[in-house]
Amino acid sequence: MDQGNTGYMLLSAALVLLMTPGLAFFYGGLVKAKSVISMMMMSFGAIGLIAVLWVIYGYAIAFSPAGEDGLIGTGGFLGFDSSNWFLDGAWQEAAAPAGGLPVIAFAAFQAMFAIITVALISGAIADRAKFGSWMIFAALWATIVYFPVASWVFNFTLADDGSFASGGWLTYGMQTWLGTGLIDFAGGTAVHINAGAAALALALVLGKRVGFAKGATKPHNPPFVLLGAGLLWFGWFGFNAGSELAADGTASIAFLNTLVAPAAALLAWIIVEKIKDGKATSVGAASGAVAGLVAITPACAALTPAWAIVLGVVAGAICALAVDLKYKLGFDDSLDVVGVHLVGGLVGTLYLGFFANGTGMIYSGSGTQLLVQAIAAVSVMVFSFVVAWILGFAIEKTIGFRVKNEDEIAGVDLAVHGEEGYVLAD
Repeated sequence: MDQGNTGYMLLSAALVLLMTPGLAFFYGGLVKAKSVISMMMMSFGAIGLIAVLWVIYGYAIAFSPAGEDGLIGTGGFLGFDSSNWFLDGAWQEAAAPAGGLPVIAFAAFQAMFAIITVALISGAIADRAKFGSWMIFAALWATIVYFPVASWVFNFTLADDGSFASGGWLTYGMQTWLGTGLIDFAGGTAVHINAGAAALALALVLGKRVGFAKGATKPHNPPFVLLGAGLLWFGWFGFNAGSELAADGTASIAFLNTLVAPAAALLAWIIVEKIKDGKATSVGAASGAVAGLVAITPACAALTPAWAIVLGVVAGAICALAVDLKYKLGFDDSLDVVGVHLVGGLVGTLYLGFFANGTGMIYSGSGTQLLVQAIAAVSVMVFSFVVAWILGFAIEKTIGFRVKNEDEIAGVDLAVHGEEGYVLAD
């Protein structure tokens, strides 16, 4: 066992878990004071729910031995590969791993990805969602969408010579069919486009908040937003650099790019904000950093630092403009999951078609990498949107997904959880 890399993986996994409480603070600061408990509970609920599902069958779906079609692990979904249920095979292998890294360390790391992806969706339905309905949706969406999509993107089996033997259709399949596979180092498609598309679907199903209009609601606690963004950025080093699965030069490149791309995006966002609105805000700075983190996620190991800075500038500026689309198009994405995560994920994923080291258009003169990136982005986006819309619609029409208007106005925290975020007097 390589104790150094194993320790690195476990530390990276812990950093990624920290991102979900960070997201809770980020989202919690953006909503009304009467919704902060509800908003943060959706993130913490995701931790409890998805961690358990991942151990029971999520890992079995995402990382069972992949068939030639690479659509899903050959035995995971139906349970034919019983060694992956409850991580039994990984547990058995932990004491004497076949390679340098115990499988169970990798499984723990990937569990954190599943948790944060589900939690990201909740920002689109802030101020108006029932907690129980959210948990039902989260369980179903993770099972039907995230676990299979993780297999499409992250699952692979290596041959003895180190080449791909089989794997997810977006990586191995594209490599076989078009000569190059999807570049998604840490989850631009599987995490951000996936969550952003589902967020758009739920925003459409639940409809607009009472009094929805530009400027109608203000973030109740910008310091929470900054704290959350800081925790997200800190944890993101584990998210991106940890995806190398080893403490080596590639991880170092990913680490540095995870610093400079969001830094550039932060600057680009507040410059756009200053030009548009006359002021650079703390919420804008935090949102810009997150947009840059989203965009660099698929690209962190495939760009030079110079191109990472350019990506940050592009993502920060585009996402700063994209968050206003909801007012023009008439959908209420409460906390801009679409504008930041879907748009930022698309920017980062497609950018690689032009600037990825070796295979990007400026290096190879070929548009194949761009074609592969576009196929992957559209495939994940459409699949996630359609399934999320069906699930959300079914829940809304049966047990109800949205709280009553009077409860929304009075405060979701009291109506749903019987608590208040701020008790100023007994």
